[in-house]
Amino acid sequence: MRIGVNVPNFGPGTDPDLLRRWAQTVEGLGFDLLMVSDHVVVTPDVAEQYPAPFYEPFTTLAWLAGITSRVRLGTTVLIVPYRHPLLVARMAANLDRLSGGRLVLGVGVGWARQEFAALGVPFERRGRLTDEYLATIRAAWADDRDLRAGHIPMWVGGNSDAGMHRAVRLGEAWHPLRFRLDWFADAVRRLKAIADQQGRPVPALAPRIVLRITDTPLVGPDRLAGEGSLDQVLDDLETLRLLGAETVVLDPFGGDPAETLTPQVAWQALATVAAARRHPDTDRTENP
Repeated sequence: MRIGVNVPNFGPGTDPDLLRRWAQTVEGLGFDLLMVSDHVVVTPDVAEQYPAPFYEPFTTLAWLAGITSRVRLGTTVLIVPYRHPLLVARMAANLDRLSGGRLVLGVGVGWARQEFAALGVPFERRGRLTDEYLATIRAAWADDRDLRAGHIPMWVGGNSDAGMHRAVRLGEAWHPLRFRLDWFADAVRRLKAIADQQGRPVPALAPRIVLRITDTPLVGPDRLAGEGSLDQVLDDLETLRLLGAETVVLDPFGGDPAETLTPQVAWQALATVAAARRHPDTDRTENP
């Protein structure tokens, strides 16, 4: 099972030097994938959670492609209705070619109503637009010789049934975000049923989970996958593997933009997981 990392490309502590250090850390620790998120206009609803500066994903990943050599690069997730689909098709194909075939295109419908308004995109039509645009992107990749870089995997986000239907129709993988393990196990069964109903193959599973390591185990029904003691986090990863996940993306951002001023906390958590996976027989209570 491959492990990726969601890197904050926003917030008061984020600048080019920090993004460079994030990329070097993720690749240096041996992770397989580095992903960033997407916003175009930092409207008040966006700024409340993801304040400026917010580095646009395509340009950021193109720059990070030159800094890294091995790690794959992706979006979690690109908000499809924000850009013309032919522009997305070209930018994605160019980035994939420039990076040596390392792009993973994670996509979603978006949620920030004020940002949709600022861009002149009807919020109520975002699902339908996403379906139309994804079909156009795929057609452009298939029909335009100039855009045939390689096979760019498309991960379709969305924890709802609509997102699962979209993943079955249009994606190589389903990319749900932040959930409880019991919810995910049930959702995988629903995903398979949807695929059977549509007569299509079941997409791969590529979930994104939180990463929050605590000194003592967390108990209770609301614990999210990826949070708790190191033992719990590693057990969660193993459970996801057994449920069929081919890639899991770790998200160490806890929701406070001030965290971007002290990335060392997230780096230590990632180093702890990386070391435990490299040396599974070592006492997990020891720090690397």
